[in-house]
Amino acid sequence: MTDRAWFDAAKGDIPQWAASMPKDADGTTIDWDWVRSLDLAHGVGTIPESTPQSIHDALKADYATRERLESIIAQCNSAFMTDFDRLIGSYRLPRALAYANRRLNDNINTLLHLGEQQHLWAVSRERRGRATIAVLKPYSGSGPSNDDQGMLDLSGEAGGASAGNTAAENSDVKFPTTVALDDIQDRTAAILDARAKRRKAQRFQKRAGDAAMARANLSGATSPGGAALPGGAAASGNATGHHPKPDWRDAYLPGRDVDAVMGIDIETTGIDPARDYIIDVGFEFMNMASPRPAGEPETYAYEQGYYAAGDAYGQSRLAFGVPPENAALGNALIAKLTGIDVRGRSSEAGYRLFDEWPQAQAGLLARLTQQPYVAHNATFEHSWFMLNVAGYAESYRAGRITIIDTLPMSRQWDPGAVPTNEHPYGDNTLDAYAKRQGALDSAHNERHLGLEDSHIMLVAMKHHLAALKAQGKGPWGPAGRAGVGGKSCGRKR
Repeated sequence: MTDRAWFDAAKGDIPQWAASMPKDADGTTIDWDWVRSLDLAHGVGTIPESTPQSIHDALKADYATRERLESIIAQCNSAFMTDFDRLIGSYRLPRALAYANRRLNDNINTLLHLGEQQHLWAVSRERRGRATIAVLKPYSGSGPSNDDQGMLDLSGEAGGASAGNTAAENSDVKFPTTVALDDIQDRTAAILDARAKRRKAQRFQKRAGDAAMARANLSGATSPGGAALPGGAAASGNATGHHPKPDWRDAYLPGRDVDAVMGIDIETTGIDPARDYIIDVGFEFMNMASPRPAGEPETYAYEQGYYAAGDAYGQSRLAFGVPPENAALGNALIAKLTGIDVRGRSSEAGYRLFDEWPQAQAGLLARLTQQPYVAHNATFEHSWFMLNVAGYAESYRAGRITIIDTLPMSRQWDPGAVPTNEHPYGDNTLDAYAKRQGALDSAHNERHLGLEDSHIMLVAMKHHLAALKAQGKGPWGPAGRAGVGGKSCGRKR
């Protein structure tokens, strides 16, 4: 199968999805014929003429397409994981939709910059509820005030605008014409907020129903099936007497028999796996209980000279690229955070894109299924793997992948993770956790590169587990779990 042929195979799965998922995440009936009509491989964005109204119309059309695509993608995980009869055989289609949506998002950002260059609007990036969105304001002779993107030259070459100048100031194209802005505002935040409110109402309704069933149960102590009454579970507690409430993340806690694991961390161009790209992956292996395997190289050179490999082995770092359109836009925020400047990571410069590299995906999947993988806030990595790694969703659903998360280890078992006004749930960043567990010197900070962050995470986890075992707490406490622990799914019948 060629690199592009899988898009046709993905569309071939539409009947399976249509039978199991008639509506999207916003309750709208999905037009599967429209999905079938999309050219997922070559782009679903609109390329306009360089006239004010054409740019306006193209942006409006692209926003509408993105909203339809993302509402479908957002529902796919739930439909796939609750497809207990296995009507849906593959997760190809959501991956293909996400692939197209990333390029569409690049097209939207290109149009936003083009509008700035032609003085049609000024763009500011503003946090609204659950999302940071592009807010368009009338052009007033000055450029955007807080856009974290780079500048796009009309020539299409990266870095064409000099530092300190806006794209509009660097452009020779001047259009005094104004266009309406009300119908081309980013609605992402409003959509996500409305979606969250619906989920909250559904959860409330379910809890109320469960409580009513529990009250009707003759035992008065358990709900049907023997589960504890709502609100009756005991807090798990950590090593200090601070007792955080049980949390859904607790499913990712390790068990007392955990040993060989692979730590992994990814760096991306943003936080949305349906819009952004994986640009850096780092992973390594470490045994939490048994000796380090014989024959593995004794040393490894991390970027930080003060890091020592210690018990880690099998280290690897992988660098990936972005499409030319994304590289041209730049990403100052990610460059500052990670040191990775996407302007030099274009596929035209020889960098392979992760979502276009089947061999890289297959190699990573093989490693993810060999043993439990560990991440800090593992739901982040999991969400990206679902929409980027061929076969991952299928392997996860079949129970071949086990995920351990050091974030709930910090929340539940770390004495230093006490609530404060600044951190209501405790400071559970990887940086704070690694420092408390002696994996990172207080004079240094988390590097925000995949391999280096994987290393301090595993070192912190091993130190933490050793201390908990000595104290008879955590996995070895009354609420601890036997076996490897972690989150995995088995086939339900």
